[in-house]
Amino acid sequence: MDIGATASPAGEPAIRAASDLRVLIGRLRRRLKELDPPDGLTPTQLSVLSRLDAEGAASPGGLAAAERVRPQSMGATLVILEERGLIERRPDADDGRRQVVSLTAQGDDEIRHSRRQRTEWLARAMQDHFTGAELATVTEALALLDRLTCP
Repeated sequence: MDIGATASPAGEPAIRAASDLRVLIGRLRRRLKELDPPDGLTPTQLSVLSRLDAEGAASPGGLAAAERVRPQSMGATLVILEERGLIERRPDADDGRRQVVSLTAQGDDEIRHSRRQRTEWLARAMQDHFTGAELATVTEALALLDRLTCP
């Protein structure tokens, strides 16, 4: 179902579960953010690096649209990433007036390190706090939640 689609109103159990999940995701995001060093990348900068890693080179305008920020804000983000040596810009082969942004080797290393650090923390926390049966339940719940992202 599309996010903006009109449907029958949600029942109380679904509303409670949705609210609890939204709060939990927020707490988990904040906890994962605490793993960043004080001079680390912002969530927007990490998101841009992740997008470039997953989707390949992109235009600044395309990145701004995908991240749902103004082109000027994306420009500022890209300047910082470029100054840190994490991205590079070059003219578009098809249209020299446009720029294309891509990861540098250092940017690729940075995003992989960040993902690995977060994954390792989360895996250890789950191992330390959940029994084997609870971990299986979490895994089953994740499969159910994944269905929400499928068309």
